[in-house]
Amino acid sequence: MAGSNTGIPVIDPELDNFLGARMVEVEALLRSHITGDYPLVVETSRHLVEAGGKRVRPLLALLASQFGDPNANGIIESAVVCELTHLATLYHDDVMDEAAMRRGVPSANIRWNNTVAILTGDYLFAKASDLLADLGPEAVRLQAKTFERLVIGQISETQGTTEGLSLLQHYIKVIEGKTGSLIATSARFGAMFAGAPAQTIERLSAFGEKVGIVFQLADDVLDVESESSGKVPGTDLREGVPTLVTLFIIESDRPEDAELKALLSGPIEDEEVVQATLKQLRTHPALASAKALLHQYLDSALAELAPLPDGPAKSALESLCNAIADRSA
Repeated sequence: MAGSNTGIPVIDPELDNFLGARMVEVEALLRSHITGDYPLVVETSRHLVEAGGKRVRPLLALLASQFGDPNANGIIESAVVCELTHLATLYHDDVMDEAAMRRGVPSANIRWNNTVAILTGDYLFAKASDLLADLGPEAVRLQAKTFERLVIGQISETQGTTEGLSLLQHYIKVIEGKTGSLIATSARFGAMFAGAPAQTIERLSAFGEKVGIVFQLADDVLDVESESSGKVPGTDLREGVPTLVTLFIIESDRPEDAELKALLSGPIEDEEVVQATLKQLRTHPALASAKALLHQYLDSALAELAPLPDGPAKSALESLCNAIADRSA
């Protein structure tokens, strides 16, 4: 995504400057809040902060605050709460996935060990709770509900199936919990602390959840076809992780997919096979089906914004959403 301050491709310059200045405040609070008497904990918890990241969640909170008073108390703090929570989940995810890299640097579990990575995630959750304590019981309750959804999403992913749902339906529910819930909360926090109207808060929250789904589905498409996004194609194939594209094949009843289905049933360790499989997936109808579903969710997310007042903030949200989806174009 290109843009002068926020990375949003199409945005009003005045809004871009305002959001850029507010994101500087977010970054300052994020870094200053990760302090303590134990140097190792500070070092490990700042590991991913220093590695960067898109900061989509705090940016969305700031954008949502434009529908009320964007200078109101609690907006910056709640934006940092969402980013701290997101960072904490990454430490835990990397342990569960046995990931070697995160944001272009060795994951904490590789640089230190699993125990340190897990405890660092716990520490970041604690720091998020510390900030929340000053934001009031409604904010604490919302964070608790969000954390519940995050955990259930992770457990559901580990379980692999949900009774009564297809594998694809199960996968979408996992994304709603693991990714959509926190992005929805980011938008809700921003609008809520800005004093936006109740209906606007609900719209922005629904938009945020659908943006989270769009984000993950676009990542799935990128894993198959992109060689210029910064993501190494075939990562999920190597790890045997089901994604939107491969699930369409796994659920296929086409006889010609039998061999490919068997190949996709687990990790692919041979790099030549990975490359051959990627080549096959890039021309498979499943990729077109995945893109079609991605754009259904994109249209649904944009539809949530339609009733909101026209203006720079609404246009910026639309541009941000399209940019997230267009990473897979």
